[in-house]
This record gives sequence, structure tokens and C-alpha cells, in this order.
Amino acid sequence: MRYHCLAALLLVIHYSNAMAQPNVVIFLADDAGWGDYSQNGNTQVCTSHIDAIAREGVTLSRFFVCPVCAPTRAEFLTARYHPRGGVRGVSNGLERLDLDERTIAEAFQRAGYATGAFGKWHNGSQWPYHPMARGFDEYFGYTSGHWGQYVDPPLEESGRMVRTHGYIVDICTDRALNFIDRNKSKPFFCYIPFTTPHSPWAAPEQDWRRFKDKPITQRATLADQENLDETRCALAMLENQDANVGRVLAKLDELKLAEDTIVLYFSDNGPNSWRWNGGMKGRKGSTDEGGVRSTCFLRWPAKLPADHTVHQIAGAIDLLPTLTSLAGVSRVSDKPLDGRDLSPLLLKQPTDWPDRMIFSTWAGSISVRSQQFRLDDQGQLFDMLADPEQKTPINEREPGIAARLQAAVNAWRQEMFAGACQTDALATTNGHQERTAASGNAVDPRPIPVGYREFPITMLPARDGEPEGAVRRSSSAPNCSYFVNWTSKDDRMVWLLDVHATGRYEVAIDYTCPETDAGSLVELSFRDKRITGRVSPGWNPPLFTNQDTLPRPPAESQMKEFRPLKLGVIILEKGQAPLTLRALEIPGESVMDVRRVTLTLLD
Repeated sequence: MRYHCLAALLLVIHYSNAMAQPNVVIFLADDAGWGDYSQNGNTQVCTSHIDAIAREGVTLSRFFVCPVCAPTRAEFLTARYHPRGGVRGVSNGLERLDLDERTIAEAFQRAGYATGAFGKWHNGSQWPYHPMARGFDEYFGYTSGHWGQYVDPPLEESGRMVRTHGYIVDICTDRALNFIDRNKSKPFFCYIPFTTPHSPWAAPEQDWRRFKDKPITQRATLADQENLDETRCALAMLENQDANVGRVLAKLDELKLAEDTIVLYFSDNGPNSWRWNGGMKGRKGSTDEGGVRSTCFLRWPAKLPADHTVHQIAGAIDLLPTLTSLAGVSRVSDKPLDGRDLSPLLLKQPTDWPDRMIFSTWAGSISVRSQQFRLDDQGQLFDMLADPEQKTPINEREPGIAARLQAAVNAWRQEMFAGACQTDALATTNGHQERTAASGNAVDPRPIPVGYREFPITMLPARDGEPEGAVRRSSSAPNCSYFVNWTSKDDRMVWLLDVHATGRYEVAIDYTCPETDAGSLVELSFRDKRITGRVSPGWNPPLFTNQDTLPRPPAESQMKEFRPLKLGVIILEKGQAPLTLRALEIPGESVMDVRRVTLTLLD
């Protein structure tokens, strides 16, 4: 009898501890619109595993994110509007989250959770902007906002590039499953930011076969701007993603962890092409409803009711206070939050929930949403209950509401952007002028940090540098570009560095070079220190032109296999200065193409 009582007591204690510290799994889609899911009425796609999260949990029916990727990720991480944390763009360093911001991962890490991220980060690449400096014990994926190779991609594993095999979403999900397996006996926080359906348009062949000849009967709001093959490919990518969600849910079932695991699924902005989105106005990049409304499902069988819908407006800024509240985890920052704890709504608890405003901004445009109304970036007021497609402005009928919301927008703009460096302006840091990059965005004036002994490898991709002379990027989208057209001694590539620790740094350059052009002498310099080396041997691989399902957009680079060129060791002294790569001798027609420079602190 005593044995049975003790066993029962231990079981109760175990169950109480499990309830007190639920696991957390977060799925974040990239460029999926609200209308890309069968749960939301899309009859042309089957997202049964994602839909199951909604059926077995809670749907936030009016959930808002940002018009583009990096800002949404920053708001999810901090519960604060992204301009507060220095995130003002998607490339050229503008995507970096300020170092004094604390993240949701840090809160769970401090509470004893194992934390891992597997996929697209997009809030800073170099330490201490790196995800492993922002609360994640381990990281696998890519830190930029766009990756140009979806098949057998090179990816980063906790600071080092590794060669992988397979489709990028499957590969990152494999790593997440391994993380869950390794941490099944303790609470874990597993973040899976997917790559798809962001372009390039590259779906696994077995998924594309189901869609390539499929009639598209549900059309985009602006049907004449819809590319039907892009719609087919996006939905094929979503079905692949759904299968990977299913793999993770099955793993939780297998390990008997599903009951005590919070599962969250949402997307980072509106659809990246014109396709069916429930008739809403706008797409990715727009501050209208279709550009910022996202699906959002949460499941926690032990606590959250099944098949429950919350109709109050909510946003990415609410996820940190909501998840920490549900899990009983304390925040790690005292900065004021813009988000609210949604847990009373999720749990159907009686609560006084006053109306609120959620602001959306991108490229100078600002829109604001209340429970009933949206004031768009042109100052036009829409009743979103009576007119969800934003067809008929009601400013003349409701001038008081329009004036109140416009005043709120003006005050918010002043609070967020007063005194801030505009992204299309020139800025100067330590005499180093930041010129406009090929994307049209200014390079972030914040220098790139280098030289942390706890994370000695610093990668300097082409997207974070500046081409000078005739050198240019391989495409107008910087995130997965490389430097090309290096033909003159007057050409340079420059990265503004902030060296944290004086020391010896090993230098490697990821390059390609036609065999006939091999032999150029190049110099890397920082202040009065410099090293030189020859571009040898020649390495001229073909472009990966056979990986895409549809032709790659002109703004995106065709990728190829780069090799490391070991340049030698340079001494970098603590402080800020430009790191410059130039050629001293050019025996052929060109020097080399450069994807990244990697600096490794030796001592």
C-alpha cells in the first residue's frame, strides 16, 4: 500500500513538473499567405498536418505580422515593434536586431530549457548578432534572409559551413527532429523557421508533379497579375512543408510528448506572389490586410481547448508574452513591450480585453488596424467587418474615427522613427561612408563585429560588404549574392569591421575563378596590416541551373559551388576600420568571384 501511494505521489509530481514546463515547438513559414492553407478555405492544396494544429487547438483569426521577413522575426523574438530594435531592412546589415534587445529564446534558455533553431534566422549573422548569442544553444541553417540553393545546400552548423544533401526544408527538419530526440528527457524550445515558399521557385519533384498541370480555380485578388505556375509551385512547396510539420508532430507522438508540448504555427508576411488570399487587398511588401494578415494556430492538449477561435486582433508582438505566460517562464528584459499576453483569450478565461491598435510599416508606409477598422498608408479608412476586401473608404461617414487613427499613426511614426537614420540616406561611421547598395537599400552604418573568443569564426558575406569600382553583386537581391566583375586594380570590396579582440586571424575566401585567369595577386588590408596571396588554382564550376522548378527571377543569383582560398594570417587590432580586398596583379581578364571572406581568431 505504501509503495502504491509513493508511486502515485511521484507520478503526480512528475505530471505537475511537466505541466509547469511544457516543451515548445515553433514553426514559422516564409512568405506563405493566409490563403495558402486548406484550413483557411484553399481547396487547391492539402495542409492536413498544419490544419490539425488548428483543429486540436486555437486559431487566432485576426493575426498580424509585418509586410516582410526580418521585421516579423524581430517582433516575434522581442514582443516589440521592429524599429525599436534597429531592424529597418532585410539585407545589408539592416536586418540586425540591436544587441540590447532580449529574446524569447533567452527567456526559455535561462529557465533551463534546451534551445535550438533550425532554418532561416534573418536577424544578424555575426556574433553577437548570431542566434547562438541570442538564446539558442545550437543553430543549423542560414542567417541571411534568402538562400539561393534549395537542393544539396551548403548550410551553417553552429558557426561552420557544412555540405548537406537533400531538399533544404527536409534537411532542417531532420536536424530539428534530432534535437527533439536528444532533449526528450528535459524541456526544450525548438524553433523551426522554414525556407518556403520563399523563392527561388524550387519544389521537390514529387510535390511538383501533383501541381504542374493542376487547374487553378481560386484566383488572386488581382487575377491579371497572377502567375499560375508560381501559384502551383508555392502550393507544392507548402505541401512539402506540411509533410515536415507532420514529421515533427509524429515525433512528439512517438516520444509521448505531444500532450505537454505547445506547438505554434504562423507565417512572416503575406504571399510572395499574387495568388488566392481570401479576397484581401495586398501581398508581401504591402501594409494592407493581405500583406500583413497571417494564419496562426496554437496547440497544447494539456491546457488549451480544442477547435477554439480567438477573434480579437493579435500579432507577432504578442507571442513572447503569451508563450512565456503559458509556460510559466520569466522575461529577461525590463524594456516595455508592445505585445500583450493572449493566454486569457486562448484559455477562454473571463477577461476585460479593451480594443487596441496594431501598426504595420514598411518602406515609409504605415497602416494601423483596430478591431473593426484599418487606416491604410494613404489615410483611407475601411470598415474591415463590412468590407474585408478594402474596397470602399468610409472617411466621410466616419471622420472622427479616421482622424483618431491618423493621429495615432502620426504619434507612432514619431515614436519609432524620430532621429533614426533613414534607409535610403547616406550615413557615416568613423569616416567610412556607407553607399547605396545594389538593392537600393543603404548599407547599415553599424560596423560588423569580429573577434569573440567564445565564437571565433566570423563570416563576411558579399551582402554585408560594399563593392567599389566596377565590382558588382551577382544580382540586385543582396542576400544570397556574390561579388563579380572584378577586373581592375581599382576595384575593391570593403567591409566595415569593429574588431573586439586584437589577435591573429586566419583568412579564407570562398571563390571561383576561370582556369585561364588564375594567378592574380590579391591583398587584404586592415589599417596598416595586410596580407597577400595568389588566386590559385583556377576553379570554374557551372551554375546550378537544373535545380529550379521555374525560371529564377532576374533579381536572384544563380548559385554555384565555391571553394575556400586560404589566404594566410593577418593581425587585426581592436577597434573600427574598413577591411579591404583588392588586386595588385591581374594576369588574366578577371580576378575571381567572391561569395564570402571568413576570419577565424587563432589567438
